[in-house]
Amino acid sequence: MWVPNLPVTLTSALAAGIGVACIIKDTFGGPPYDKTVRAEGQTVIITGANEGIGRETANDLAKRGAKTKVFEINVIPDFLKKKGPIEIPSARRRGGTSCPRRATSTVYCRPCDLASLDSVRQFVERFKSEEPHVDVLVANAAVMHPPKVPTRDGFEQQLGVNHLGHFLLTNLLMDHLKAAPRGRVVVVACGEHRRGVVRREDLNHSAQYDAAAAYAQSKLANVLFATELTRQTLGSSVSVVVVDPGLTDSRLTRHLAPWRSAGRLLVYPLFWLFMKSPASAAHSVLHAALAPDLARGAGGYYLNMKKVEPSKESQDFELAHWLWVVSEKWTRLDEHKAKVAAA
Repeated sequence: MWVPNLPVTLTSALAAGIGVACIIKDTFGGPPYDKTVRAEGQTVIITGANEGIGRETANDLAKRGAKTKVFEINVIPDFLKKKGPIEIPSARRRGGTSCPRRATSTVYCRPCDLASLDSVRQFVERFKSEEPHVDVLVANAAVMHPPKVPTRDGFEQQLGVNHLGHFLLTNLLMDHLKAAPRGRVVVVACGEHRRGVVRREDLNHSAQYDAAAAYAQSKLANVLFATELTRQTLGSSVSVVVVDPGLTDSRLTRHLAPWRSAGRLLVYPLFWLFMKSPASAAHSVLHAALAPDLARGAGGYYLNMKKVEPSKESQDFELAHWLWVVSEKWTRLDEHKAKVAAA
């Protein structure tokens, strides 16, 4: 009777398993964005570009030719106890702030703590003293399920960093976006917005803190912000695009309980197959930032480079306007605008 060779059988089974895993991983990674689309002469701001999707987006933009500059904003929440600019591992720092990746393009690293409204304003003041316009603003930075520690301005961390910081940043840069030939705001959201509920009576989650609910609310706030911003910029040269990069293997999940315990050894391999790498996820952001056809439209919500419908609540114009008015008040927008104008 024929008996299969055990080492050969095991090796063949392992190879087949690896092959299947690679096919699944590649399928869920999504398609790459068109490499022929260039970014010559464009000034791009990317928040949270010190790691993950933001860094990969910056790296890819740098490979697309004679782009002017990419400004990378570091998220430095208080609870991480980090101060100053964060080194970008793949970049060689020169002159303190310049991190060239290619001879034909330059990346400038600028510190900005999105958990501090004053830090956001100071970044904008410096940026406006250096640049006449901004072509693309990518609101990418986010925190997820952090410890219950308020921002410097007293906001719940996820609401403060994910929504209010970007709200102030975008509004303070709006004149520079309109000064560009085709300004574009890219809001990085996620499917978690579909679970979000805006707590009008407790937007700051002061009464009862639920990290998961607060995160979902902050991502819904991102899409509602884009909804109202799209309405306000209709007829202008600025377009607004919301992009969902999909489930991504990044440090964003570092505060989730399974990721902070021995259970990670069991959970992570199961999720890994279906998670995009930051480099793969960045292609969706690149499409939202560079696709020529999106510069002429009224925005939309994109997943894997295809337009899809966001949640019904995220398209509630009354709710979007209410959140905008509250955000103007909480961020003291008029006060910061006056300080930027006087700088």
